Amino acid sequence: MHSTKKLIIWVSLFAVAMGFMESAVVIYLRELYYKTGFEFPLKQISPFVAKIEFFREIATIIMLVGCGIMAGKNKLQRFAYFVLAFAIWDIFYYVFLYVCLGWPQALSTWDILFLIPVPWVGPVWAPCLLSLLMIVGSVFVIYKLDEQANYKVGRPFWGLLISGAIVCIVSFMWDYLMFSSKTYTKWFVTSDKNLFSEIDTYVPSEFNSPLFFLGFFLMLFPVGYSMYLSNKIKK
Repeated sequence: MHSTKKLIIWVSLFAVAMGFMESAVVIYLRELYYKTGFEFPLKQISPFVAKIEFFREIATIIMLVGCGIMAGKNKLQRFAYFVLAFAIWDIFYYVFLYVCLGWPQALSTWDILFLIPVPWVGPVWAPCLLSLLMIVGSVFVIYKLDEQANYKVGRPFWGLLISGAIVCIVSFMWDYLMFSSKTYTKWFVTSDKNLFSEIDTYVPSEFNSPLFFLGFFLMLFPVGYSMYLSNKIKK
C-alpha cells in the first residue's frame, strides 16, 4: 500500500510537470499569434508550425502512455495509471495557464482542446469535469488491484466506458464539424495550407452539452457502481 501511494505521487508529479510544459508551449504560441489575448476566430498557423504542433500532441499522448506502462504491473493497472496521468496533466495545464496568464477567465471560457483528427472545442469546465471523473476512477482501480490482484472490469462496464468516451469526444468535435460541413474543407497534416485557414471565421456558437452529459453519465455509472459494490462488500 505504501509503495502504491508513493507511485501515485510520482505519477502525479510527472503529470503536473507535463502540465506546466504544455502550458509553456501554449504561452509561447500565444506570444506569437495572440499578443492581445486568446480568442476566436483562430489565427492562421503556417503549415510547418501546424505540423510540429500536430506531432507534439501525438508525442504528449505517447509520453503519458509510457508513464502508465512503466508504473503499472498489468494491463488494467497500466491503463489506470495512464488515465490518472492524463487527467492530472489536463487539469494542471489550465491551472498553470491561469497562474501565468490569468486565463481562462471563467470555466465557461471556450478553448481549443485537441487537433486530432479534427479540432476539438468546448468550454473549459467540460474537460476538467471529465478529468475529475478519470482521477476518481483510476485511483479506485489502482487501489482495488492492490487489494485484489485478479480484479477485472467487466465487459458491460468497458462497453459503457468506451461508449461514453466516444460520445464525449464527438460532443467536443460537434460544433466544429457542423461549421466545417458547410465549407466542405478540412485541414490535414499533409496539407500545404495554413492551419485554421479553412475556418478563419469560425467562432464557437453552442456546446452540445446534452451529448456531453450523455457520454459523461455513461462513464460515471460504471465508476460509481463499482465503488458502491466495493464499499458494500467491505461492510
